[in-house]
Amino acid sequence: MARPPSIPRDILIAETRGLLMGGRAGLLSTTFRGKERWPYGSLVTYAPDTDGSPIFLFSGLSDHTANLAKDPKACLLVERALRRKHPQQGPRISVLGTVKATKEARHRARFLARHPGAARYADFGDFGFYVMTVRRVHLVGGFARAQWLKADEVAPPPAAAGAVAEAEAGVIAHMNADHAEALDLYANRLLGRKGAGWRAVACDPWGLDLMRNDAPARLEFDGMAADAGDLRARLVSLAARAREKARG
Repeated sequence: MARPPSIPRDILIAETRGLLMGGRAGLLSTTFRGKERWPYGSLVTYAPDTDGSPIFLFSGLSDHTANLAKDPKACLLVERALRRKHPQQGPRISVLGTVKATKEARHRARFLARHPGAARYADFGDFGFYVMTVRRVHLVGGFARAQWLKADEVAPPPAAAGAVAEAEAGVIAHMNADHAEALDLYANRLLGRKGAGWRAVACDPWGLDLMRNDAPARLEFDGMAADAGDLRARLVSLAARAREKARG
């Protein structure tokens, strides 16, 4: 049998990043507390921080929360495979890291932007926000597309993540207040999504997250936004591209 051609590492990194930043839910594996230390899987929702770190909202009554209090090591599986005829051929990533509680207001805001329905119970006394510090990521993108990656290969440079995080609230507010037409054009012309009234809910160095009636859409940039000015320039460029497509 012929050996499959190797895939350039930068392509695998981009595929990994797309899965992580575009995901909303996954299987969180923790170590079940107790003498036998069984692996324990939970379906959880998450929102990626601007650097890709998964942010969670957990109940203190959940087994995975109690497990993490004993051992913060965890693995988050994110996939786009299960709905395929042959799931083994679909892409998925295993994100390994440590999960700890966070009180950062920005983490709360990013999670609730992606999951607005969670606002109904986010302030209950037994709920709290958590964030994973990523150590390694394993991509299985299909046949001959498996690769271990270090966390800093997937994440943007800290300066870029920090600059976008600082600018995010202002950019989102400005887009929603002054550029509603552009947001609909992004969704309709660049993403093939229907309807009007799309809103920006979050952004990061790699893309913009949109939502309409709780339905999400992810607009990926052609490259990384290194700072706030670069972020705005990419949004302007994408709006021009969408208008050009609208004109036919």
